[in-house]
Amino acid sequence: MNDQAELVKDLVTEYGIKREKLLPILQTVVEKDRFLSASAILKIAEETKIPAADVYGTASFYSFLDIVPRGKYVIRVCKTITCAMKGKNQILLALEDFLKVKLGETTPDKLFTILETNCLGWCHKAPAMLVNDDVYTELTPNMVVDILSSYKAEADKK
Repeated sequence: MNDQAELVKDLVTEYGIKREKLLPILQTVVEKDRFLSASAILKIAEETKIPAADVYGTASFYSFLDIVPRGKYVIRVCKTITCAMKGKNQILLALEDFLKVKLGETTPDKLFTILETNCLGWCHKAPAMLVNDDVYTELTPNMVVDILSSYKAEADKK
C-alpha cells in the first residue's frame, strides 16, 4: 500500500466515516501532500463509503483544498472590493512580474503558485495576501518583491 493510501486509512480511523468528518480528512491530506490527487479522492470515497462524486464536489468547492498540484509556496491574493480599491491589481502585477508567471500559474521550478481568493478577513489592512499560512497586509509592490525574495532565499538554502 502506498503512503497516501496509508495516510487516508489512518485519517479515517482517527476521524471516522461520518460525512461531517470529510472536511477534516480532506484538509489533512492537503496539509500532508499539498493537494488532493484523484487517487486520494477515490481512496477517501472508498474508505468513508461516501460517493466519489461527493468527495470531489466537496474538495473542488473549497478554494483551500487544492485538487491540482501547486508550488511549494501558494500565494493567495485577496480579491475583495476593499483589497481592489487599495491596490490589489498592483500587487498582482508585482507578483507576476517578479515570478514571470500569470495568475493561476506555477513557476517552472514548482516553487510558487499565484492565486486569487475570497476574503482573507484583513479588509482593515488591505491589500492582503497569504503565502501558505503566513498573512501579509498593507502591501505595496516593493513589499511583495521583498517578501518573495525572502521565500526564494529560504528555498535556495535547502
